[in-house]
Amino acid sequence: MRQYLFIDFEFTMPDSDEDRAAFVPEIIEAGIVSVVGDAVRDTFSSYVKPVLNPTLTKRCREFLDITQEQVDGGISFETLVEKINAYLKTRPTTIVTWGNSDLHVLQESCGRTPHLSLRDFEALDLAAEYKRFFGGHNTTSLKKAVMEYVGIGFDQRHRALDDALATYEVFKHYQKDRRFLNNAPNMTIGDRLDLTKLFSLLDQ
Repeated sequence: MRQYLFIDFEFTMPDSDEDRAAFVPEIIEAGIVSVVGDAVRDTFSSYVKPVLNPTLTKRCREFLDITQEQVDGGISFETLVEKINAYLKTRPTTIVTWGNSDLHVLQESCGRTPHLSLRDFEALDLAAEYKRFFGGHNTTSLKKAVMEYVGIGFDQRHRALDDALATYEVFKHYQKDRRFLNNAPNMTIGDRLDLTKLFSLLDQ
């Protein structure tokens, strides 16, 4: 049975938009939810120590409500990859994220570390699927999708595990609706039109 691994990361941030072009984001918090057979099998949450910019900027600390001490006490990036690979080796896996930045930063960070790589997996950008499913020009935020689609309040405190769990909630509703549409019987013209009035006129 396939495993769905819902992953969310928080990243380091530059102090200003002017520094963004040259800034390389790193993972500083990870949230993972493992789901097998429509049931949560395991969850994982940890801070992660950055390497390129080990000292958090003021903007990052305030926006994410995270302290330098929390990050300094986190696991290494190598340990995070080992944890993800431990999930991946158990069974065929689809990693589900809201947007493409989480996997992008993860794989870019692996590329900067010699002999560090992820096992094989399939990837699903649920934000892109959500956009295709409902249409529209702009990508919906996770907070808005939870509130409008799932129908529950979402206190987005920028905690990685909370966001991973919220992504799973949206995924459950999306899968349910997709199965319903895939299993809906094909309609005939008789299903679409009420012909009783026409037949009654012909009988007169």
